[in-house]
Amino acid sequence: MTAVRVALVAAGLWLGWHGIGLLFDLSRPDLVSVILWFAAAILVHDGVFAPLCALTGATARYYLPRTWWGPIACGAVCTVAVLLITAPVLRRGGAVADNPTVLDRDYPLGLTVALALIWILVLAAGTAAHLRSRRSPGTTATRSTP
Repeated sequence: MTAVRVALVAAGLWLGWHGIGLLFDLSRPDLVSVILWFAAAILVHDGVFAPLCALTGATARYYLPRTWWGPIACGAVCTVAVLLITAPVLRRGGAVADNPTVLDRDYPLGLTVALALIWILVLAAGTAAHLRSRRSPGTTATRSTP
């Protein structure tokens, strides 16, 4: 196991060094743009997104049965990830009439199917956990108290 960890750390260090090396090849305006986007992403995450997630999670834990916490948290994380990934293509801003290969799919339909699948799996996992907890005499599926 130690050899695997050493290999992973070495690979991570090499990839980090390679990424930093690629940044040095950028022109000054491009490097400033990368730095500004990086800083803005950190500020938006830490100032807006993280507090909203913490508030939502704390509120959900108060109202949901314990067996549903994990599946719903996982579904919420997957939903946010899918929404962030699809955000650039949903408005079809890069579509060009003379090049049909650019944005050639129905992305809103794909997003809808992906989100439906995520939440179907959340319902299945939550229901299975809830039924499992009802069969086990030592566990309770009650709401938590703050």
